[in-house]
Amino acid sequence: MSLLLFLAVFVLTHVVSALTDSYGLLFAMRFVGAFAYAGFWAVGGSTAMAMAGPKRRGQAMSIVAGGLTVATVLGLPAGTWIGQHFGWRGAFWAVAILSAIPATAALAVVPMLRPEIPPRVRDELRGMAPPRLWLSYAMTATATTALLGTFSYLSAMLLETTGLDPAWVPAVLFGYGLGALIGIAAGGRAADRIPRAILGIGFAGLLITSLLLALTAHRAEMVVALIFLLGLLGFSTNPALNSRFMTIAPKAPTLAVSGNISAFNVGITLGPWLGGLALDAGYDYPAIPAVGAAIAGIALLLWGWDLALQRHRLNSERLTTRLPI
Repeated sequence: MSLLLFLAVFVLTHVVSALTDSYGLLFAMRFVGAFAYAGFWAVGGSTAMAMAGPKRRGQAMSIVAGGLTVATVLGLPAGTWIGQHFGWRGAFWAVAILSAIPATAALAVVPMLRPEIPPRVRDELRGMAPPRLWLSYAMTATATTALLGTFSYLSAMLLETTGLDPAWVPAVLFGYGLGALIGIAAGGRAADRIPRAILGIGFAGLLITSLLLALTAHRAEMVVALIFLLGLLGFSTNPALNSRFMTIAPKAPTLAVSGNISAFNVGITLGPWLGGLALDAGYDYPAIPAVGAAIAGIALLLWGWDLALQRHRLNSERLTTRLPI
């Protein structure tokens, strides 16, 4: 029911946006649409993991996140083409029509999952107490900041610094999207078996790739390969970041996942903002992936801290079981 409600609101906001002549109403509809999008993403992720079962949660989230990646890769050029040929209202109508399709599919296919005991806000708030949960949020926010900050300025860097022909920019960005799809698929399989390892590998890979991108931004052949790796390594951690909350905070299944979506959105906001600050300070475009590398380093440190907390908890449990009663 919640999925249908969020989708209905999302469709309605785009219909109103396509019809209005008021900038204020258009701005308000974008805000409401973003709220519905975030709500659908949170509920959709939880529903997918519940349908898949505890042994395939990571793989389920990789499929959901893969859909988002495909939409991002295809949606930007498609929206640009529609806007050029049918005007900006045509783009809103296209989104409204396309969004009605998953609403119909959800109504026909997705089962009505209801918990035996409806979650209470007070109990879920208590379930969000584990320190590792908030460390996970910090890892999500920092990793997303590192990745999206660089991605937001890739086109400009390819044109201004690398000197790439404008006709080749979409193809290079498609390579990023292809890498992201491969990373999500591989990360989804790994998240169910080695979740901690895939986070460490992904964060370290994001750091190294971002640093190399900053150092070799003038070499087209290096940049093309590194952008593919940026998408692959940057998105490989998403399934593990999304699915681990069922284990860390089992008593807060709804709020824990919703909090992670908020952490993603924090990173989506901070990344481009920090990149803009670097440019305003007088640095060139290669400084942006350098900033991303530094932030990826913070994510890696947080991962190490989380690993230490996990080992401390396991050692404490082993010691407790050995004590005489």
